[in-house]
This record gives sequence, C-alpha cells and structure tokens, in this order.
Amino acid sequence: MLPYFLLFLGLIILLYGGKILVDGASAMAVKLGMSAGLIGMTVVAFGTSAPELLVSLNAALKGNSDISIGNVVGSNIANIGLVLGISGIFYPILIKRSHIKIDYLVTLLVSILFYGLSYNGLIGFWEGILLFGLFIGFNIYLFKSPSADLVDNTEVEEEIEQVKNYSWLASIGLFVGGVLGLYFGSELLVTNAVKISREFGVSERVIGVTIIAIGTSLPELITSIIAALSKRTDLALGNILGSNIMNILSIIGLTAIIKPIGVSQEFIDSDFLWMLGITLFLFVLMRTKMRVSKVEGTLLLLSYAAYLFFLL
Repeated sequence: MLPYFLLFLGLIILLYGGKILVDGASAMAVKLGMSAGLIGMTVVAFGTSAPELLVSLNAALKGNSDISIGNVVGSNIANIGLVLGISGIFYPILIKRSHIKIDYLVTLLVSILFYGLSYNGLIGFWEGILLFGLFIGFNIYLFKSPSADLVDNTEVEEEIEQVKNYSWLASIGLFVGGVLGLYFGSELLVTNAVKISREFGVSERVIGVTIIAIGTSLPELITSIIAALSKRTDLALGNILGSNIMNILSIIGLTAIIKPIGVSQEFIDSDFLWMLGITLFLFVLMRTKMRVSKVEGTLLLLSYAAYLFFLL
C-alpha cells in the first residue's frame, strides 16, 4: 500500500513544484522587464512541461528508459485523445487555418521525426542535439512571427499580477523550492512506479504510458478545460499541440543529451503507431467542420479508450 501512497504523493509534489517554479520564475522575469508574451512563451511554457522533463530525466538516469519514453509518448496520446477530447465535450473548439498550417503540421512532423529517430532502438546524444536544436529554432521562429503579438496572454497577465509584488528573496525562494519539489517528486514517482510494476508483473512501459503519462498531463488537462469553459478555444488547442511539440523536442532532446535513451521494440510496434494514428485522426476531425465539438471530442475519447483497451 505504501508504494501507491508515495507514488501519489510524488505526483502531487511534482505538480505543485512545477506551479511554484513558474511563480518564482515569473516574478523574477517581471523584475527583469520581460513582457507577458515572452514570459508566456518561455517561463510558463517550460514550467508546465517541467514535471515531464524531470520524470523522463530521472527515469533515464536510473536506467528505466521505458518510463522515460512512455512518459512522453503516453502524454502525447493522452493530450489529444483524453485532454482535447474532454475539452471539446465541454465547449466546441474552433479551428483556424493557422492551427493546421503551423501548430498541427509541426506536431505531426515532429512526431514522425521522433518515430524515425527511435526506430534503431536508441535516441543518443546527437539525436538529442538535433531535437533540442529544432526546439530552439522553433521558438526563435515563434518570437519573430508577426502573430506572436496577437496571442491571448490573459492567463499569463493574471499570473504576473499575482506575483509582480514578490521580493527578490521570495521569488528566488519559490524558484529553488520548485526545483527541489520537482526533483523529490520525480524521485518518488519513478521509484514507486518501478516497485508497483514489478509487484504486479506489469511492464515499466505500461506504467509509463498510463499512470505517469496521465499524471504529468494533468496541468494540460486543467488548463485546457478552463480555457474551453472560458471560451478561449485558441488557448485550449494551442496548449495541447504546443505541449506535444515541447514534449518531444525539449524533453526527449534534453534527456538524450544527458543520457542516451533506449527504446524497446514494443514502443516501435505499438505506442508510436498509436501516437501517429491519433495525431492523423485529429487532422481528419479538424478538417471536417473546422471544429472539435461534442461529437469529435467523444470520438477522440473513444480512440483513447481503444488504446488503453489494446494496451492492457
């Protein structure tokens, strides 16, 4: 019973650590004169992906590559099937052509690249350099894009309003506390996930693409549902596609630079194909009526349920 409690505790510490990391980093960014748009595209974007990064890195360093890869592949499947599906059911998500031409296209190409680099069973140092280099290049493109100034920064501005009066000491304290929370949370999560998988004879791959992937996707789920309920559907879709891009380019990229990641054949034969399949299925749903509403959201949820059914 203890490993379950510690796994849940690790997840809570991990998610809360990411939140206070964002608060501390945002407060320091405000003091350094950064704009809301820049804070949103750097500090907040990185902070929401920090739990996945620490879990994947921790797992890779411990030799649990299946958890490291499963965390990212499972999160990307869950983001589209579970998170976007539930968000579409709450409120129709309207699709702009720019979503398809930029966000979706990059998501698909990056997913295919991820699959291709993994096909030989290892994502090594140079593959990590390539992925992280593309991450930097993509962000430079976003910064220079004319549409960057048109992004809805309401949520980021609200975040800034809450932290702008923090002192330097409080800001640094929150940042350091967030880093420590991420470290100890990921340590508890990975260690006890391995114990549970061994206790029940379930593979680390299955634990990685389900419990850990869904757990670390909770920030995206909460953010997207709130955005959908607030009728800010651009934010809901952009949050999900952006998260999938960042998961591959920054998380796998950075992790592989620090420690090469082994990729088991089961991922190649199953999970990667599901990730690509559900990404392509999203394109079909997006192009039919240029929206993800209750019907499309339900279909996405059913596709995620089918993935879990065949997985388990």
